[in-house]
Amino acid sequence: MSGRSTIAHVSGVFRAFPVLAAVTLAATLTAGCSSPGGASPTAAEADPVRGEPAPSAASPYWVDPDSDAARQVRAWDRAGRAADAKALRRIADRPVALWPAWDGPAPEIRAAAKAAARTDKSLLLVAYNIPHRDCGLYSAGGASDAGAYRSWIGEFADAIGNAPATVVLEPDALPHIADGCTPPEHHAERYQLLSEAVDTLKAKPRTKVYLDAGNPDWIKEPGKIAEPLRQAGIDRSDGFSLNVSNFQSNASVREYGALLSDAVGGAHYVIDTSRNGGGPLTGDRAEAWCNPPGRALGTPPSTDTRDDRLDAYLWIKRPGESDGTCRGGPEAGTWWPEYALGLARRAKL
Repeated sequence: MSGRSTIAHVSGVFRAFPVLAAVTLAATLTAGCSSPGGASPTAAEADPVRGEPAPSAASPYWVDPDSDAARQVRAWDRAGRAADAKALRRIADRPVALWPAWDGPAPEIRAAAKAAARTDKSLLLVAYNIPHRDCGLYSAGGASDAGAYRSWIGEFADAIGNAPATVVLEPDALPHIADGCTPPEHHAERYQLLSEAVDTLKAKPRTKVYLDAGNPDWIKEPGKIAEPLRQAGIDRSDGFSLNVSNFQSNASVREYGALLSDAVGGAHYVIDTSRNGGGPLTGDRAEAWCNPPGRALGTPPSTDTRDDRLDAYLWIKRPGESDGTCRGGPEAGTWWPEYALGLARRAKL
């Protein structure tokens, strides 16, 4: 459907970073954050591509030194594609979310937490394994039943332990209730599982949790997602997430976020800006959410939002991973270097 998130992950596929590499290369980590607005960068701080602020050493989020983007940069450098490698560093040098495996999240999370701790950084994670996920569409799957999900989210939380972490909880799960895609017989269980997941994750002393609330082009009236958020435990979470894996502009998402925040008691929120630098696809909108051409990286990850309720701009969707086998793309969740390069080249950060 045209308003849905583009999660771009395939059930059962282990697509996170290599665990051992994340640990052994921790000493080479580079922080990745630049704040929107503010003073002009010095020459030493300028990005070599277009002169915008480079990733800041003050970023709170961990950057994986062995991500797909980082490995692509090294490969292109070896192949003599220096300009392309330089452009792609706009992704490789910035923090993107880790989507832990659906068949055992603990090894990835523990390895990332160990690596992040060496540079005093926070993890950015996505929990995406709810039963009956994605209404059987591109990212169908999820835990086999409620019991399996409880075990999975428990393992997820235990792996975080005392590490600082931000968790985006179950993209699409509540919007698919609000839009009628998830059958009514699954609603009560989903609310219960999400509410329990909030409590399980929040039991960890340094974990922040944001329930996903879709995007303004999907659930157009904020009031329609407000009650699902309440039933899922928004009052016990740190807030909600918007625009996950989608392309809506910062302005439209912030306007929507303010209205939704008012509807749920002033809750805070975060925005996925990984690919919204050019806004949504215009004109022919058939599957506008799936590998749309001409898009660009958006605002780099930052907690400097100049908005009391907007906690952060985050790269939740991993820019450069395919949304699915549309427009010539590989399977959902597969690294697509030329698409990534296009996002990086067109960015106006």
